[in-house]
Amino acid sequence: MNRVLLVASLLAALMAGIHLVIGGSYIAAPLLESSLETEPRLVLYACWHGISAALALSAVGLFMGALPRFAEPSRVMVLAISIWWLAAGAIILALIATHPGDGLWWRLPQWMLLTPVGLLGLWAATRRRRAAPFP
Repeated sequence: MNRVLLVASLLAALMAGIHLVIGGSYIAAPLLESSLETEPRLVLYACWHGISAALALSAVGLFMGALPRFAEPSRVMVLAISIWWLAAGAIILALIATHPGDGLWWRLPQWMLLTPVGLLGLWAATRRRRAAPFP
């Protein structure tokens, strides 16, 4: 089993759980109760659910890539998932960088899990596998 991808998949599953539980109460619920008009409010809520699905499915994809049976066939999928996680982390970091002084490093902590998952997956997807010795 690829331990690097196993750790990445567990971190991804943790992030999905945090997103659903904590994000549900701190982000989704206030969003639904906000004074935004119905259409943008529901579109943002649908986006929140879409991210929930993407986080959970990517954790499954990374886990599948960690299994020896699927290591080679899933390499491109793991690479794509990893780039997606890195891009999501970069978006959060860009938001923090463009709003200095707002204390967003800790108020938008998603980058702390998004970036490591992406880096671990990228490392696992791009490193060379050692050839199995001849019997």
